Amino acid sequence: MLHRADLLPGRPHPLGARPYAGGTQFSVYSRAARRIELLLYDDVDAARPARVIDLEPPRHRTGDYWHAYVRGVGPGQLYAYRAHGDFDPARGLRFDAGKVLLDPYGRGVATPADWRRAAACVPGRNDAQACKSVVCDDHDFDWEGDLPLRRPFAQTVIYETHLRGFTRHPSSGVPESRRGTYAGLIDKIPYLRDLGVTAVELMPVFQFDPQDAPPGLSNYWGYAPISFFAPHAGYASQPGAQAARDEFRAMVKALHRAGLEVILDVVFNHTAEGDEHGPTFGLRGLDNASYYLLEGAGRYANHSGCGNTLNGNHAVVRRLILDSLRYWVQVMHVDGFRFDLAAILSRDEHGQPVANPPVLWDIESDPVLAGTKLIAEAWDAAGLYQVGRFFGERWKEWNGRFRDDVRSFVRGDAGTVTALADRLLGSPDLYGARPREPAQSINFVTSHDGFTLADLVSYDTKHNEANREGNRDGSDDNRSWNCGTEGPTDDPAVNALRRRQTKNLLAIALLSLGTPMLLMGDEMGRSQRGNNNAYCQDNELSWLDWSLLERHAELHRFVRGLIRIRNLRESVRHDHRLTLSELVARVNVQLHGVTLGAPDTSHDSHSLAVTASSLSGDLLMHFALNAWWEPLDFELPTLPPRARSGWLRIIDSARPAPDDLVDMAQAEGAIGLHHRVEARSVVVLFAPLR
Repeated sequence: MLHRADLLPGRPHPLGARPYAGGTQFSVYSRAARRIELLLYDDVDAARPARVIDLEPPRHRTGDYWHAYVRGVGPGQLYAYRAHGDFDPARGLRFDAGKVLLDPYGRGVATPADWRRAAACVPGRNDAQACKSVVCDDHDFDWEGDLPLRRPFAQTVIYETHLRGFTRHPSSGVPESRRGTYAGLIDKIPYLRDLGVTAVELMPVFQFDPQDAPPGLSNYWGYAPISFFAPHAGYASQPGAQAARDEFRAMVKALHRAGLEVILDVVFNHTAEGDEHGPTFGLRGLDNASYYLLEGAGRYANHSGCGNTLNGNHAVVRRLILDSLRYWVQVMHVDGFRFDLAAILSRDEHGQPVANPPVLWDIESDPVLAGTKLIAEAWDAAGLYQVGRFFGERWKEWNGRFRDDVRSFVRGDAGTVTALADRLLGSPDLYGARPREPAQSINFVTSHDGFTLADLVSYDTKHNEANREGNRDGSDDNRSWNCGTEGPTDDPAVNALRRRQTKNLLAIALLSLGTPMLLMGDEMGRSQRGNNNAYCQDNELSWLDWSLLERHAELHRFVRGLIRIRNLRESVRHDHRLTLSELVARVNVQLHGVTLGAPDTSHDSHSLAVTASSLSGDLLMHFALNAWWEPLDFELPTLPPRARSGWLRIIDSARPAPDDLVDMAQAEGAIGLHHRVEARSVVVLFAPLR
């Protein structure tokens, strides 16, 4: 029983639930509600709250903030809200006083055994089927001096991974109790270090709705957030919101000790509440018109392709986004963020793109986020495409043009040489006009969204039937080539060509100017059997089968070697502070075709060569790329008298392992004035200078 003396007015700030020595301060925003109730639960499965606290104005309301200080309440307390008001969608109001609502600033989320998304989609009470927020202490973890690593982008190699899928497969070697968890990833840190990557980019780990998927399937990827502060409890090896927080922080600390940064894939473009037929989890029930972009008659704008769009440039939502980012940096120690469908954040409160979006200004200029990695997926699902012109100075960009142009060239498409030259050189056509650093472009040929690398060279078309959407989902523009046979084959010639094409794609992605990103499992030939949108496949189709590491040891060795060769570049080893344009000029880049100084950029050309020097001038590098289906003889540059030897062949994707990639000490010389580059292959030559 709550006595009047145990309830104090509280303050509007800080938002969320903040525990102190004698109790907890609660505050939540709602402009349109007529009445707010704070619900305290003793059990996550309870059908009724143990205590209901009516936040009566004016004592418990200041402006649009409803607040209270409750004595005797501390960390671990389960709580939620109920909001009373009109249900009038045409005016943007969707109040349902029966719904249990999560705190938008809740640090932890508890899920009942009978949790049901469907129960939040219909009117009426859903206490026993609803998630509850958990009071948490931001200062209850011993970081032992840990701090974010602040590694320059120039020295960064990103490994995009799904936290659960990385270790969930029985072949992972992780003890069963830790498979698919934050703790399980810790077990694989030695593997990541040996591979040579420097940052782990985790697909969404904010608490999400796994039931936001076709019937009988689950939302495996996690792009369905219900909280912007709570780590997903389903990824913890022990039950409970506090266990998830502790385990996540232990993972970050362990990764930092190993020199690996943590980048979170964050979803601030939509929530799991979906469209008008979706569930009411929190934001919709607290203040629908503030949190979401609405169109005529109160319909949800759908620039995300997921049913709703966060109103990112509304003052309250801007604050929510910024406070979330600060929290993950200050309290959870992450090193950076990749923003899913980031172009949405450039839309104003009417859904129109603006030149200077307030929320992006907030993020760009915030001192807490200074030094934090910011990566934009610079497009949205409604056609807004901002690659090469995304807002601000600090943001790096997922370069979708790199993905598409490199795939097209390696596949053998006509008219791709000019675009390939730009991609190899850090995309100066996109980033050269502004003073951007050479690492501006996040270079990738595969990501979670689309084919894996093995499938890119094995399938002409997507095969998404397992998603139960009639194979209508997923992109049809894959720029893939099956090398003559759709799917798995025992044909040795087809498999050899696929290996070669895979190496070509990896060599271009990892050695081009920019920041390379590798998709989980591409280094060992992971396949999704042609599914290019496995968002709802929480099974062996998506999990990393670690037995592939032995079966594709040649490929794994090649990737490790590429990263090692990339790290030889002075532009990687040293923070030279040159812009992309300045670096390209300093290293004396020269473009060629099969004839020196004469790049063939005609429509029917399929070859390109590039020569460049190191920044110090002690090494010449020559890249020859042949996407033609016959061998070509490339004329080699004449070496200066101070060359210590002739050209040394470091990489030749047409040669069998281990001769496909060697160190300089073991490299063979390229004899004569020409070098033969086999059909569909990449050759890299080095020449050390005195």
